[in-house]
Amino acid sequence: MSVRTRDSLGGRAAIAGVGATEFSKDSGRSELRLATEAVRAALADAGLTAADVDGLVTFTMDTSPEITVAQACGMGELSFFSRVHYGGGAACATVQQAALAVAAGVAEVVVCYRAFNERSGRRFGSGVRHREPSAEGTALGWTLPFGLLTPASWVAMAAQRYLYAYGLSAEEAFGPVAVTARRHAAANPAAYFHGRPITLADHAASRWIAEPLRLLDCCQETDGGQALVVTSVERARDLPRPPAVIAAAAQGAGRAQEQMTSFYRDDLTGLPEMSVVARQLWRTSGLAPADIDVGILYDHFTPFVLMQLEEFGFCAPGEAAAFVAADRLPLNTHGGQLGEAYLHGMNGIAEAVRQLRGTSVNQVPGAARALVTAGTGVPTSGLVLAADG
Repeated sequence: MSVRTRDSLGGRAAIAGVGATEFSKDSGRSELRLATEAVRAALADAGLTAADVDGLVTFTMDTSPEITVAQACGMGELSFFSRVHYGGGAACATVQQAALAVAAGVAEVVVCYRAFNERSGRRFGSGVRHREPSAEGTALGWTLPFGLLTPASWVAMAAQRYLYAYGLSAEEAFGPVAVTARRHAAANPAAYFHGRPITLADHAASRWIAEPLRLLDCCQETDGGQALVVTSVERARDLPRPPAVIAAAAQGAGRAQEQMTSFYRDDLTGLPEMSVVARQLWRTSGLAPADIDVGILYDHFTPFVLMQLEEFGFCAPGEAAAFVAADRLPLNTHGGQLGEAYLHGMNGIAEAVRQLRGTSVNQVPGAARALVTAGTGVPTSGLVLAADG
C-alpha cells in the first residue's frame, strides 16, 4: 500500500482461525511452548492442520524462530517466513505480511504468532537496562540521562503536553479509557482482570507511575501466546469459521519518527505515524469512521487511545475523552491490554475476529466492520476487518 494511492490488497485474504494460551503472570513453560500451543489452537479453530501451513510471520523481538515453531508444530516445508520490527507496532503488520504473501501466491496458509513470558521473564515495562550499540540506542541517549528510562516515562511526556494543550485533568481525560477497558475485561473469562471492574474513583486513587500516568493508565505485563491463521478469502469460505476479511492493512512511520521518544516534533499532542496508517486504511477500504462498528485500539497506555481516536477522525483534537466517556464507539471489547492481556496487540486482532463472527463475550450486535491498531509511539500498523459478504 502506498502512502499516496489506494492499494489492491483489500479483500484478497482473510483471518480464518485464532488461538491463544491462557493469559497469566507465570506461565511455567518456555516461550517456544507458548508459541506452539497458540499456533496449534489457531489451526484447530480454522479446521486446518500443521501440514497445511507454508508460511509463518512473527515479531523481530520474538525468541521462537519460524523454523523452530514449524518443527515443534510438525509443519513441513515453508515457502514464506517474515518478521516485523518495532515491538507492538508490528501486530497488524504481521497480518499484512501474511495477506501480501497469500495475495501474491507466495504461500497459501500463513500463521502469525507472538508468544512471550513478559511478566515472569523479560519485562518490557522495566525499561532500558542494557542495550547493544545501535542507531536506535543513540536516540535513547538524548533521554535516558534525564531519567526517562521506561515506556511509561516516555509516554508521560506526550500525555502531559496533551493535558496542557486541551485544558484537561488526567482523571477526566484518561479515567474513562481505563474504566471502559476494565468493564469489558470483567465480563471476559479469558481476561486477567475477569470479574474486577474499576470506577473512576479507583483510577484516580491508583498510585503514580510517571505523572500524569497512574497505575491504572498502564497495561499489565503478561505471559502468553496468540496466533492467527491467514489464507485466501475463497479458501476461508470453505473452512468451519466465518472469515474475517482483510479489507485494508497498513503500516506507518511519521516524520521525525523515533521509538517512543519522538519529542523533537513540532507537536506532541498527536501520533503522526497513526495518521499515516489511518489515511491508508480509509482510502483502501473506502470506509470512514462512521462505518466502523467496533474499535480495537492499542492501549498500552490510556493517553494514546485518545490520540488514536483523534488521528482516525472519530472526533476532533482534544475531544476524545468525552467521546470515550459517552460510549460513542464500542471500544476494546475484550478488555484491551489494560484488562485482558498485554500480547503486543495480537489478542486485539483476535477480538476483532470474534466480533465479526458474533462470538465475543461483549458482542456488539450486527458488528460487520472492525478497526484494529497496533503499538503507538513507534512505527505502527493497522487493519480494517470486515465480515464476509
